[in-house]
Amino acid sequence: MSFHVVVGAGPVGRETARLLGEEGHDVVLTSRSLGSTALQNVRTIKADATDALELSRTCRGADAIFMCAMATYHRWPTDFFPIIDGTVRAAEAVGAKLIVLGNLYGYGKNTENPLRSDMPLDPSSKKGTARTIMWQRAARSGVPAIEIRSSDYLGHGAISYFSLVALPSIIEGKPTAFIGDLDATHAWTFTRDVARTLVAGSGYAG
Repeated sequence: MSFHVVVGAGPVGRETARLLGEEGHDVVLTSRSLGSTALQNVRTIKADATDALELSRTCRGADAIFMCAMATYHRWPTDFFPIIDGTVRAAEAVGAKLIVLGNLYGYGKNTENPLRSDMPLDPSSKKGTARTIMWQRAARSGVPAIEIRSSDYLGHGAISYFSLVALPSIIEGKPTAFIGDLDATHAWTFTRDVARTLVAGSGYAG
């Protein structure tokens, strides 16, 4: 049994904590705003990832830290950097592996299709640049680090254009309108799938 800390209690963070707990690990799930959860072997602790000292106390003895925290969408270029920096510094302080939940923004609009893991990051937006800088911060840390990159989410608690605009009408059997080209190829990630990949990825970090 190992000790793992999951930073961020959104849909993916909670699912990651659940999977780790069900595997028999000791798990702490942290967030700035967090209620109780009835997950096996999972404790919840209110913590701010931007406070490296506070977070390192929570992570003392951890084998791995899963960085699943999310900044407000329109504030990525400002709010994400303190979060990743605090998490990296906490991982370095306790000597824990770092598994980062990322996305596809860093590849940019000019990348080839389909995407491959060996493609270089070439961001073409402020949000893509923010995500790229986040991974660079983790990659140059003093601990083993890996990033799992997902696309738009589907699943319980997921927030995307599909879940916000189309899904409610589809569930009710009503006509729906959707933003963009319906015939365009688009990648989707089920929240439980990315959580399973994060857990699996922790075995490769290091």
